[in-house]
Amino acid sequence: MLERHKSAYSSRAKLGLITPPTNTVNEAEWSRMMPPGVTFHTHRMPLHPDTTSEEGKAGLMRDLESVFGMLKPARVDAIAYACTAGSMINPVESLPEHLTSSMGVKAVTTSAAIIHSLKTLGAVRLSVATPYHDKLNHHETEFLQENGFTVENLIGLGIGASGPADYVRIAETPLEEVAKHVRAAFVPGSDAILITCTDFPTLPLIAELESEFGVPVVTSNQATFWAMLRAVGIEDRFEGFGRLLADF
Repeated sequence: MLERHKSAYSSRAKLGLITPPTNTVNEAEWSRMMPPGVTFHTHRMPLHPDTTSEEGKAGLMRDLESVFGMLKPARVDAIAYACTAGSMINPVESLPEHLTSSMGVKAVTTSAAIIHSLKTLGAVRLSVATPYHDKLNHHETEFLQENGFTVENLIGLGIGASGPADYVRIAETPLEEVAKHVRAAFVPGSDAILITCTDFPTLPLIAELESEFGVPVVTSNQATFWAMLRAVGIEDRFEGFGRLLADF
């Protein structure tokens, strides 16, 4: 077994995790998936709603480099920027590649992890469920299409339409409501179901939904976790968290 650190808990790997300030689901779901000998270490960062203008991208980069600088002294082996909408920048690998080069530590973004996951699964036609409002849903649809996917259906719950303070409601969505929302989004003939947002509770539903619909389910937290493990050379397989982590 790979042993990278002299640590009672982190002998195999230390993972850095950057989340939005209101996020309480990402850590809860990662803690349920983390294999022995691997730990993760978290820092929060402000939301960046503007990732399209040069000024917006510059602001995002300043904050990311600052937080990377805070996590690096913990000797983490990779750092994930785990904000789905906030990392949807094309070309999709441009942000993680820049951070890896400039900060000297492997960088993963949730959006890039999602794209990589879907392509690894061979999915093209997608049914997508989000907690977001229309503006973010439109942004996500364009992002997925620009990366070669066909969005058969994408629906959101409208959370955040009244402003960022509303985002705390995402984590409060009951699992049964999330499942109902996914069922409403699914279009027969889709290659995969995509459920986005790292603060949207989904982990206990993945296996159930895959069994019900017969297609892989990719979620923001699951895909980012998978990408981070593979980035640091950990090839463990897991049952109960979807085909992505069981087979790839």
